[in-house]
Amino acid sequence: MPRQQKLRVYRTAIGFHDAYVAAPSQKAALKAWGSDADLFARGVAERVEDPDLIREPLEHPGKIIRRSRGSVTEQLAALPKSPPSPAMRPQKETPRPGAQRKPNVTTAKPVKPEKPPKPKPDASALRAAEQQLKAAEAQHASEREALARRQAEIDRERRALEKQHDTERRKLERELARARSAYDRAIRAWRE
Repeated sequence: MPRQQKLRVYRTAIGFHDAYVAAPSQKAALKAWGSDADLFARGVAERVEDPDLIREPLEHPGKIIRRSRGSVTEQLAALPKSPPSPAMRPQKETPRPGAQRKPNVTTAKPVKPEKPPKPKPDASALRAAEQQLKAAEAQHASEREALARRQAEIDRERRALEKQHDTERRKLERELARARSAYDRAIRAWRE
C-alpha cells in the first residue's frame, strides 16, 4: 500500500475571494490553482494553520475552495476611487485549442510609476574647456615658432659678430706684431 503524503492547506487571493486548497506541497497547490508563477515566493500565497479555515479544504483534497473576503459592501468600499491603470488590469488569455482551462488566478503587482527620464548632462562647459585648450595650444605653438625665428636670427647675428671679431682680432694681432718688431729694433738700436 503506497504511503499517503500529509496534506497541508494553502491560500491565495483570487479577486474578492480567497482560494484554499489541500495539497501535499506548495508545488501541488500551485498546480491546483493553475499558476505557472511561484506565488509563494511573491508573497501572495501562504500556508494556513487555522482549524476553522482548513476543515473544508481537508475534506476535499485537491479541490479549490473559494471564500469571500468580507461582504459586498466591504469589498466595494475597498475599491480604489479612480479606475485602475491599464497595467493593473488583469490580462485575458485566449485558450489554446485542446488546452485545459486553468482557473483565473490574477496576481497583479502594483506598477511603479515611471520615473521621468534624466535630462542629458549639459556639455557646454566641456566644449568651452576643450576650445580654450585648443586655443591655448595654438597660441603656444605660435609663440614657440616666433621664439625659434628669433633664436635663428640671434644665431645668425652671433655668427656674423664672431666673424667680425675674428677678422678684427687678426688685424690687431698683425699690427701688434709689427709694433713689437719695430719696438724691438728700436731697443737694439738704442743699446748699440
